[in-house]
Amino acid sequence: MKLRLHFVVDPMGWFCISMVLFVWLYNTLLIPKLVLLPHYDEGHIPGALVVCYYLASLFCVSALLRASTADPGRLAQDPKIPLGEREQWELCNKCNMMRPKRSHHCSRCGHCVRRMDHHCPWINNCVGEDNHWLFLQLCFYTQVLSLYTLVLDFCQYYYFQPLVRVDQELFTVRHELALLRVSCFMGLIMFGGMSGLFYSQITGILADTTTIEKMSHSSDGIGARRSWQQSLAEVFGTRWKVLWLLPFRSRRPLRLDYASNSHV
Repeated sequence: MKLRLHFVVDPMGWFCISMVLFVWLYNTLLIPKLVLLPHYDEGHIPGALVVCYYLASLFCVSALLRASTADPGRLAQDPKIPLGEREQWELCNKCNMMRPKRSHHCSRCGHCVRRMDHHCPWINNCVGEDNHWLFLQLCFYTQVLSLYTLVLDFCQYYYFQPLVRVDQELFTVRHELALLRVSCFMGLIMFGGMSGLFYSQITGILADTTTIEKMSHSSDGIGARRSWQQSLAEVFGTRWKVLWLLPFRSRRPLRLDYASNSHV
């Protein structure tokens, strides 16, 4: 599948995603330098803890960058409608284009998006059919990284042994308490916010209802019952569950054998 990049010209969105990148960069640079690497050098912790932290950080920022630049499912200017699916298309009263049902016109981006869930300013992009799986990965890895950071901040004061070979004149050492308090504050905000968002996203997927449909009460309810594996496989584009956790891949639409739900 051809990789299609998508950039939204929105100063507010640029500001929001810059704040998210700042939080990620702050903890990715501070925690290893202040906690992980010094304790690893003195033999207090295994190297696996350091590797796992960097992996969680890498997966988190990868999901963020891909979710913010991936095409969410923007409709072409002149879509080709299959003859057997004409009844499943409708006219958008904002851009006067034909679109599949359950698509939505984003006023921030200025175009229709297939199965649009919502427009997220924190990634400066819509969350739609083609990048919803990346948004779920972002929520998941942000929770993992935030919780990991909070645990390390706690262990730095209440569990880890005191450091012996440390330069007391270093800025990070002299201001360790203040830096860790900022890290804890960021971790609590990110973990709490992303946990609630991740829960709402998962419940929406399992109920086959987007955030916009929930807010507008436009869903007619659940049609054919589906298992959670089928619901998530459709979003992630694969039945291989291990691939649900990897942002370094492309997604192909997955057609499952079940009756489609009826939505207005």
